[in-house]
Amino acid sequence: MNKRFLSAILIVCIIFSASFLAAQKRQVMLDRVVAIVGSSAILYSDVTMFAQQIVNERRSQGYTSDRDPMNESLEALMKQKLLFNQSQIDSIEFGTVDDMVSEQIDAMIAEAGSVSKLEEQQHMKIFNLRQLLRTRISEQKGAGAMQNHVISDVTITPGEVEIYYKGLKEEEIPLVPEQYIYAQIVRYPSSQAEAKLRTKERLLEMRERIISGKSTIDLLARTYSDDPGTAMRGGLMSSTTNELTPPFADALAELKPGQVSEVVETEFGFHIIQLQEEPKNNIYTFRHILLKPDYTVEELVEPIEFLDSINRLIRSDSLKFEDAAALHSHDTYSQKNGGLVTNHDVLTKYPQLSNVKFSATKFKKDDFGGQGGKSLADYYALSKLKVGEISNAFSSEDLNGNELARIVKLLEVIPTHSATLTDDYLTIEEKALNDKKLKVFNKWLEEKIDQHYVYVDPEFRNGEFEFKNWIK
Repeated sequence: MNKRFLSAILIVCIIFSASFLAAQKRQVMLDRVVAIVGSSAILYSDVTMFAQQIVNERRSQGYTSDRDPMNESLEALMKQKLLFNQSQIDSIEFGTVDDMVSEQIDAMIAEAGSVSKLEEQQHMKIFNLRQLLRTRISEQKGAGAMQNHVISDVTITPGEVEIYYKGLKEEEIPLVPEQYIYAQIVRYPSSQAEAKLRTKERLLEMRERIISGKSTIDLLARTYSDDPGTAMRGGLMSSTTNELTPPFADALAELKPGQVSEVVETEFGFHIIQLQEEPKNNIYTFRHILLKPDYTVEELVEPIEFLDSINRLIRSDSLKFEDAAALHSHDTYSQKNGGLVTNHDVLTKYPQLSNVKFSATKFKKDDFGGQGGKSLADYYALSKLKVGEISNAFSSEDLNGNELARIVKLLEVIPTHSATLTDDYLTIEEKALNDKKLKVFNKWLEEKIDQHYVYVDPEFRNGEFEFKNWIK
């Protein structure tokens, strides 16, 4: 699923912080139901709080809208309610929310200073607050899972992309920001095997502590896991095996609830996995700990010093960059073509769509988009170079976050320009696919609105709604 598409059309999840809930409590005397979707009610305070969130976000982006934020907020909340209700009807699984609730409760307690102070602020017991958050987060996750399900099978053909591009008005053609074409020489630390062994031994020790009852996997994950997306949730994940890398999926499929796997190696590092419960509809709920190979300072300096020695040979014309890449680079994709960096992740699926152009904005946002392990360190190195120049060796990471050293050579800078089908096919394809998904989702949503009971308070009925059939 494309990240930009999700950010554009996915129902905005409302994260109810302590200040948000406190603001709701201050409005409790004025609160009332302003809409009902199915059997779910929307309160005036919900709409007000979300509207303020929309206004604040737009101000930070320097963007204003002619649309009333109260109506926009109400429609977004009605969409979320409908999607969640439909997810229940269609039995769409979205995994557990308990760890997300606990994480947020812990943050609120830390902000308040104690449980008793938090209960005083919120005018409710911690149990009731936990139940409120569980309901809200479940709605958010269920709505997101339902929307993903609706658009999961949407694809687009090259013919459709061409028709889409030809139908765009001039002002609708996307601008392609400045792009780099460059080459690289990559070196991993020579002590990689030793570092991997150390990492396996650390995980085996953790596995023994879990099995013996001396610790729990969620506590160890919070403390030691190198997976930023799950560490704070105690390593908790819900997924189908098809969405997981094969070695991980194979190990997970062999587990029984409560059982801990042996150490599993993937391209991301090393894992131990504990299945939490029997899978439902092929969705596994599990916890895992990820550790990446850990190096000493001396081990990390070694590949930098090696590349610096190669750099001196290149700059003295004793060795060509292309030959050095073929002889010494550890990147199997670029070493074969003189170090030229390509989007090899895309090439594995669409070899005809070769791309060697990388957007400067993606480096700056650290949004690699399957571009083969780009990082801010790469951008900073490239941004200082003139065409034809070679950087000094620097520390960087590959696509999976593994540490390495790199030197880069800037081959070409392509200025900002309007996308063309010939030169920027992937950019056009992405926009075309996102728009197609949006149309599919909107058509589905419009039909579902007609199938659900919807009530909107008279105060809001004359407001501007994207979907007119909310008003019945």
